[in-house]
Amino acid sequence: MREIKLKVQTKNGKYPIIIGSNLSSKFSKILKKNKINFNQCFLIIDKKIGKKTINKLSNSIIQKKIIYYFDSSEKNKNINTVLEILNLLQKNNFNRNDCLITVGGGITGDTGGFAASLFKRGLKFINIPTTLLSQVDSSVGGKTGVNTKYGKNLIGSFYQPNLVLADTFFLKTLPKREITCGYAEILKHSLISDKKFFLYLDKNVQNILKLKSPFIEKAIFESCKIKRGIVQKDEKENNLRKILNFGHTFAHAYEASTTYSKKLNHGEAVILGVRSAIKFSLEQKLIEKIEYQSIISHIDKLKLPLNIQEYFSLNNLVKIISFMTKDKKNNADKINLILLKKIGSTIIDNHYEARKIKKFLRQELID
Repeated sequence: MREIKLKVQTKNGKYPIIIGSNLSSKFSKILKKNKINFNQCFLIIDKKIGKKTINKLSNSIIQKKIIYYFDSSEKNKNINTVLEILNLLQKNNFNRNDCLITVGGGITGDTGGFAASLFKRGLKFINIPTTLLSQVDSSVGGKTGVNTKYGKNLIGSFYQPNLVLADTFFLKTLPKREITCGYAEILKHSLISDKKFFLYLDKNVQNILKLKSPFIEKAIFESCKIKRGIVQKDEKENNLRKILNFGHTFAHAYEASTTYSKKLNHGEAVILGVRSAIKFSLEQKLIEKIEYQSIISHIDKLKLPLNIQEYFSLNNLVKIISFMTKDKKNNADKINLILLKKIGSTIIDNHYEARKIKKFLRQELID
């Protein structure tokens, strides 16, 4: 399938997202075509990516390069890693005419992008997301940041990249679990914005999960297009962009409550979070039961653990609520949830007392 180009334009910058296969081997040509120039580059590469794949990309970069191999994990997505990167950039005399390139999943892109935003108040930044999750979510919109002991992404910035390369070749190297987790964000985008896209996903979910062309490319493109439309209208998350957090207030709390262990990764947490959000929407009489059931039926096709009981017990409830109350999207002492009115339509500001959410989750853990 031919390359697909999607242009993103915000008040703070514009950049292309290029979707296709084997883009990494054409890296220099893509840079030239998009008029992106730099003297040297600092490559932050996820350690899990195979050497053959990295060599293909590295050989395509004609500029001087320094490679930093990153042991990507939620635990290493912290301010100390960012400081280490900033020190290496200074030690190697990088300046604003140079470039930082991240090659990896969302953790790598978030961490490297944050470092790029800080170095000399802004270094050129190219993101090459290598997971389905990062290709459809964290690579679009300019959010960068790191975790703290108090929760996910609590220190960060809005910083737009100069280029995003969504190379579907990388997806073929991923385990099935990672593909399914990336699909969680694709599904979320359809639920908050586009019922027609949801129906397409419902019909073609197995082809997408098997990475069949042109289904996988269309899913990535449509998902990025939805997020682009939202980000272009509200870059700094003042209003509309909040809908992208659908399911995430629950999801981030679930992740943090496991101390970011491997038993629950981000995509799985998003699926659980989406399920919790639509169940809560149903309890609040916001969504019709028939729409609720069609979403649950679709999630069932993913064949994932779907109940929080499989990960948590009542003993974890206080910790989950504690993380939810610290969520950066909250105002005052209430928890803000993005809820679903129908497929393709959300309600943005829903503020609830912690005790109400606690009662809901208690019932979920018992049932």
